[in-house]
Amino acid sequence: MRLIPRTLDVPTSPIADAHRWVGQRRLDLRLLDMSQAAPSYPTAPVIAEHIAAVAASPDGGRYAPPPGLPVLLEAFSRDLHRCYGADIDGGRILPTGGCNQAFCVVTSTLTRPGDEVILPVPYYFNHDMWLKLDGIVPRYLDRPDPEQARGLIGPLTRAIVLVTPGNPTGVTLEPDLIERFYQLARDHDLALIVDETYRNFRTTAEPAHRLFDHADWDRTLVSLHSFSKDLAIPGYRVGAVVGSPELKHEALKLVDCVQICAPRIGQEAAAIGLDRATDWRRDQVDRINNALAHFQAVMADEPGGFRLASAGAFFGWVRHPFGNTAVLDVIRRLIVEQAVVAIPGTAFTPDDQGWIRFSYANLTSDELDDFAHRVGRLG
Repeated sequence: MRLIPRTLDVPTSPIADAHRWVGQRRLDLRLLDMSQAAPSYPTAPVIAEHIAAVAASPDGGRYAPPPGLPVLLEAFSRDLHRCYGADIDGGRILPTGGCNQAFCVVTSTLTRPGDEVILPVPYYFNHDMWLKLDGIVPRYLDRPDPEQARGLIGPLTRAIVLVTPGNPTGVTLEPDLIERFYQLARDHDLALIVDETYRNFRTTAEPAHRLFDHADWDRTLVSLHSFSKDLAIPGYRVGAVVGSPELKHEALKLVDCVQICAPRIGQEAAAIGLDRATDWRRDQVDRINNALAHFQAVMADEPGGFRLASAGAFFGWVRHPFGNTAVLDVIRRLIVEQAVVAIPGTAFTPDDQGWIRFSYANLTSDELDDFAHRVGRLG
């Protein structure tokens, strides 16, 4: 057999790549793993108790209906109404095996090999990886600017992708800016794919955007969601596509081939969490926003010359102080010398611009203080 260049040419996951040096680290320092944004805390007790009951039930291990468990479709429809004031029925919601799968099935539904999709830089690395694996050409947008995006639109363009709050930057895009991208996409008959994985970790309760107010929103907008972070169930693999009934119908063909349906246990967990873990969810958001404030405080003096450019949700986007030194060399030193694991910015940009993504959300206040001391010593 022969492995194809399209797969061979795509780098492996940067999280696994960064961890290759962990075994060489200083053992007198506790490891500070700031590489992943997956919650390290357990899910809400009400979710755990419900899942135990589901697992023991006669239907607990059966396939879920491919279009989604009605109980989740109804719960998520109510959640969308609370967050956006929008009335979105279950025919426009497709549960998926996580938000990554949501992105993959949507882009594969909307594109053919050789087509183009516009990605703002820095991009979420799995988005870039999947497009290349699927034979789609990413067109990189230097910043989230609709006018610059207009110049990238050509006859092969099929979609524009936004991530807000951003991974890796943590930046939350303003509703007016998202609206301008929507208008641009609509004017050019493109899809606007908005990944809203971290929408509940913003520092405002205002709607993330007002796109659902448009009567024909589902002709342009595809909104992607994750329950992994919000409910601390990343291993259950459950996310959702919100779009037109036609898109749901076509995307279901891909889900059927890849996974048949989103996992029943994940859908059950998301449904009960959306309805009955409201206070618990709010507590986690408050805790992580407190961690954000503490992270910004410890980075304010630029320890060791490391400069924080932006932060939010789970992430800090930081430029290292070592000039033209390859960022992978800086990552290696952070791990080996200071037992701090982070992700190189080259996972999120086409070239090395000296950036590092630190995921601060799982660290305590004391650990964040310790982190600042360690990077200070490295600089």
